[in-house]
Amino acid sequence: MAYRTISRSVLLGIAALLAGDAGAADKKAEKELPPKPSVGEVLKGAKPGDWRPLDLENTLYLELPSGRVVIELAPSFAPNHVANIKALAREHYYDGLAIIRSQDNFVVQWGDPHEDDDQVRKVKAAKMTLPAEFTVPLSNDKHFVRMRDVDGFAPQVGHSGGFPVGRDPKAGRTWLTHCYGMVGVARGNESDSGGGTSLYVVTGQAPRQLDRNITVVGRVVAGMPLLSTLPRGPAPMGFYDKPELQVPITAVKVAADVPEAERIRLEVLRTESATYQAVLDAQRKRGGPWNKYSPDYLDLCNAQIPVREQK
Repeated sequence: MAYRTISRSVLLGIAALLAGDAGAADKKAEKELPPKPSVGEVLKGAKPGDWRPLDLENTLYLELPSGRVVIELAPSFAPNHVANIKALAREHYYDGLAIIRSQDNFVVQWGDPHEDDDQVRKVKAAKMTLPAEFTVPLSNDKHFVRMRDVDGFAPQVGHSGGFPVGRDPKAGRTWLTHCYGMVGVARGNESDSGGGTSLYVVTGQAPRQLDRNITVVGRVVAGMPLLSTLPRGPAPMGFYDKPELQVPITAVKVAADVPEAERIRLEVLRTESATYQAVLDAQRKRGGPWNKYSPDYLDLCNAQIPVREQK
């Protein structure tokens, strides 16, 4: 069989045709992406029963000079650590401690600036350390709603009671994931070297490599700007290397112990509701006219969990 060399002009012509087809397809896609409801529009149609108030017994108020940070705890996923953190709050362990670290695109951490010297603060009824609760049995989680999207860090992902969750049905285990705003328990190299005396919140892109390596106890539901905008620490890993850089903690309180007039009345969209599924679809399938392309995919940590003040 004889082969003929294709001329350069013919190759250029073919390339131009292909480029023209691709360009035409792009223009067609731009024109045909229909308008779809936004998250805000979906939430306008939410029913009162689609929202749930925060459980005051499992809500913390982190009081800073700049304002209040509200943390919802997740006892189903870290029952021992949640109980210990509440015990620490009730014995006023955190009061007068400080934010000691702000690492760019990673975490903000608070605890005892003197944990490594002879001025370390002692605990009373609470414990300094606990066995890790990196994962818990699937039976702990009664409210899991699976997302259909594929995840690289867990066989299944979804939400449970307002928290982002990973799970492995074959292993029979589930866990909270390191999405933005999630709160975890700082530890050393040993799995049982943390107990809640030092906590951190994710302030950067989700470091999911930490999943199943650290006990996660809840998430910030209000006040994240007070943490995420803190000046970055100049020392390695974002630690504040001078006392004057540290941000003092006025108090940490369990919301149930705070007088009613001083509470913030917040409620969270129920992640098992049909409205929340519509919220996910609004983020997964974005419509025009501004969007020119919709991936029909949603990353777990980009799935918004709406919070509002009670009406």
